[in-house]
Amino acid sequence: MKVFKFGGASVKDANAVKNVAAILNRFPKENILVVVSAMGKITNALERLTDAVFYPAKNKKEDAAAILAEIKKYHFDIIAELFPSKEHPIYNEISNTFVELDWAVEDTPTENYNYEYDKIVSMGEIIATKIVNAYLLEAGIKSKWSDVRDYIQTDNTYREGKVDWDLTQELVNTQLLPEIKDGKVIVTQGFIGGTSENFTTTLGREGSDYTAAILAYACNAESVTIWKDVPGVLNADPKWFDETKKLEQISYQDAIELAYYGATVIHPKTIKPLQNKKIPLLVKSFLNPEDKGTIINEIQSPLPIPCFIFKVNQVLISISPKDFSFIAEENFSDIFNLFSEKQVKVNVMQNSAISFSISVDADERKLPDLIKTLQKKYRVLYNDNLELITIRYYDQATIDRVTIDKKVLLEVKSRYTVQLVVKDANR
Repeated sequence: MKVFKFGGASVKDANAVKNVAAILNRFPKENILVVVSAMGKITNALERLTDAVFYPAKNKKEDAAAILAEIKKYHFDIIAELFPSKEHPIYNEISNTFVELDWAVEDTPTENYNYEYDKIVSMGEIIATKIVNAYLLEAGIKSKWSDVRDYIQTDNTYREGKVDWDLTQELVNTQLLPEIKDGKVIVTQGFIGGTSENFTTTLGREGSDYTAAILAYACNAESVTIWKDVPGVLNADPKWFDETKKLEQISYQDAIELAYYGATVIHPKTIKPLQNKKIPLLVKSFLNPEDKGTIINEIQSPLPIPCFIFKVNQVLISISPKDFSFIAEENFSDIFNLFSEKQVKVNVMQNSAISFSISVDADERKLPDLIKTLQKKYRVLYNDNLELITIRYYDQATIDRVTIDKKVLLEVKSRYTVQLVVKDANR
């Protein structure tokens, strides 16, 4: 059995959905579990909808009803192109699915933003998979829609659900695996899971890759293929570098490092479940599916060229005691507990005798509360609008290349990796 994951770009419009069917037709006798993300940029639109519902006073320019109308139109335009007959049952099915979002907009939200976020944003995957499955059936592919919340079980950590691996394995064995047979395609959702109380959780932003890895692990899959709009894993983001090179093969270790440091082509949690069972991961182009792409497996050789990862919109926070004491172990414990409690992820850190510096993403929902809480016990300074540059397999020439017209505020080096927090030299 193979696991295929199709992201938002690969199902962004009617032609893209037709292309998914064309790719699956290349594997007519294979049992394939298809994991699908929300279409196009719909997750972003659903995040805007969540904010408009939860923070109406702060989002006067973002009317919830208008955003919802925009989301509906986007999907029904795709449906109209895929299914010209208005009598096709997909019209009623999607209309009924949108009723849940109607209720979410009309209801008074709870005080738990993360719970409301997961309830609303998860609908992107539900709607996308129903449309994709309906088209696959129309195209003559033996396909069945399946709700991933019946298999992937998590705790109640909304927006970052922690997987109950034992229960997930049991449910996959008893409910999912019996369905995957005789050249059948199962279509299910990425990014989301379910709790014991039947609430919906999400697995972290861009978490559909992780979903594919979880299911591949539980199913003992032959391989996982992530279909992207790039030819494979590149050594740098083309947005930042004019001359990028495709990596033909990557070790699990290097893939984990690159994803951890922010390489957006793979979700950070994806690799470890696959490594544990030695399941290869392929990153291939849905535009040129015949191309080899990149394979990630258990090879041991290091990458032959440096890899560059850029994260913008960073905040560098410097934390020090208010008295004359040093930063000590009890301070670290307290600080990390606060970061965990506020769900703020650390991108790079460095400590000295009297201060502790941390670079994080500038999340306007989480960061102000964290800084306010830290200031109760510590002296806190911070710089924003920064950039974090990570180079895997660096040398001085590569450092010099990326720091032209930049001022380095923090530098952390290990044997193979350097991380630099920088700002424009003229600012």
